[in-house]
Amino acid sequence: MCGIFGYLGPKDAIAVCLEGLKKLEYRGYDSAGIAGIYSGEIFLCKQVGKVDALIQSLPKDYPKLSSAIAHTRWATHGRPTSANAHPQLDPKNTVAVVHNGVIENYSAIKEKLSQEPFSSQTDTETIAHLIAFYYQGDLLQAAVQAFRDLEGSFAVAVIHKNHPHHILVSAETSPLIVGFDPKTQETFIASDPTALAEKTLELYILSEREIALLEQGHPPKFFNREGISTAKSPTDLRLTPYSLSKESFPHYMLKEIFEQSNTILNAMKGRYNVEENTAVFPELSPLGDLSQIDHIILVACGTSWHAAYTALYLFENGPEIFTKAEIASEYRYKKTILPGNSLVIALSQSGETADTIAAVRQVKSQKGKVLALCNVPGSTLAREADATIFLHAGSEVSVASTKTFTSQLTVLYLLSLLLARKKERMPFNQGRIALKQLLELPAQVYDLFLHKKNIEQTAKKHAHCEHMYFLGRDILYPIALEGALKLKEIAYINAVGYPAGEMKHGPIALLSETMPVVVLLANEKMQSKIMSNLMESKARGSPIIAIGWEKFAKDFAPFSDDILWIPKTSDALSPILLTIALQLFAYYVALERKTDIDQPRNLAKSVTVE
Repeated sequence: MCGIFGYLGPKDAIAVCLEGLKKLEYRGYDSAGIAGIYSGEIFLCKQVGKVDALIQSLPKDYPKLSSAIAHTRWATHGRPTSANAHPQLDPKNTVAVVHNGVIENYSAIKEKLSQEPFSSQTDTETIAHLIAFYYQGDLLQAAVQAFRDLEGSFAVAVIHKNHPHHILVSAETSPLIVGFDPKTQETFIASDPTALAEKTLELYILSEREIALLEQGHPPKFFNREGISTAKSPTDLRLTPYSLSKESFPHYMLKEIFEQSNTILNAMKGRYNVEENTAVFPELSPLGDLSQIDHIILVACGTSWHAAYTALYLFENGPEIFTKAEIASEYRYKKTILPGNSLVIALSQSGETADTIAAVRQVKSQKGKVLALCNVPGSTLAREADATIFLHAGSEVSVASTKTFTSQLTVLYLLSLLLARKKERMPFNQGRIALKQLLELPAQVYDLFLHKKNIEQTAKKHAHCEHMYFLGRDILYPIALEGALKLKEIAYINAVGYPAGEMKHGPIALLSETMPVVVLLANEKMQSKIMSNLMESKARGSPIIAIGWEKFAKDFAPFSDDILWIPKTSDALSPILLTIALQLFAYYVALERKTDIDQPRNLAKSVTVE
């Protein structure tokens, strides 16, 4: 999940690449580096830390290059050190390589090249060594031979000191985009198309093991894995430009939390019919007759899996379809069993999550139908699914997912409404109520923000704690998981989401006055049950933070140390409002603990490696 950016053209290549890296920094920020050819030698600069550290380490009189490759790293092989930062070179400094992915057989390659000294702990360095080993004057042929030896996933960009006006790129499983401007004759490469969104370019998405040879002032040339020239047409990705500005907010995360009134509205816009009291998704036509779906399998990772788990309750309670929510990193290694009339729904914000894509490919190999929910046009997941629903959430810069999660829940709610109406499991009037409640949601999100001061004060009160429980039942259990995950991610607190009814089966032993318990109380169906769990926790001395509807205040207020209110809505929509309150809670806890909120330690936005 590293970021790759490259440039060929008349402008200052280093400046262009640094600007591109800043847009890709969410993919990793353990170290950063840049390389180009100057006076027949490789110019190299790399630094531990974020892109700003690289910028500061560049000499003030750095050479004005016409081409460069750059990288921002999330460490897999080797600690975040200068030696392990990319670009990586061969021993004679003739080849420089930047890489996203994992070379699984790098140890065997090192043995093969044992006569050459290795200067890093990375798997990437083996690529530079291999290309130098095979190089006999033809960079393309050297790369073809080198890539044959590689096993695993990779997106690479290569420069050679004997070819100062060329960059060679290739991809296997990991994403890589080539952009060409026919007017200015500029060429760009990026591991995420959104980094190119502000430019008017012909965009080419590299296929598996495809190679592109990029020459300054010329359109890109494409070759298959054997080095044979192939024709390739640009892809219309309809990218939406985004700004790196935080506007008036101190952090991207807070900005993105406060965008959710609009992003929820964007997720539902054009996707409902008030005359028929149903949802509308023209993009689902490739899936055939939706009324025949009898099984749904949702696959996802991380926050997206929590959205999938929440949808399990929506699909089973609304259209009454048997549903499973699978963690993609586990599902990809299970025997794929697809009952008749199954639909697999894959969720990924970036559309590049390696485990989710692998799970989808496994399903496709069994002739299963796949619907993707993602936020990035042109992503691998969108290309491989039978149909895709885009979230329209806009770019999410903060590593911790906020607005894309609630956009996922909004789309999944609409999808459950559509299926319930098609299967005649939801009467017309009930559909009217369900749709009315959804349309009220953006205004309710705005109302929730009016109470942010109370959330901030409660967060500060408990920010010193090192452990915390989040309890939910039924559809609110996955929201307890998500609330705990946010606190782990950005505040570094050992927060645990748990099904409230299971507390007495062991975890209750950990409760004490130093272990606050966050209890989610916004579910008519399970109100009496969750109150029982709240009382159990209170009896063991834990401080109680209750988040719920004011309607239930008489029940839980006397037994709660802190109360956070959310607007009243249906059981099915409460997860969205609760989630936003929990996002704010986590944000203010992290703010009090002075952590790096937008770029938490050890994390990256897109997990593009296994």
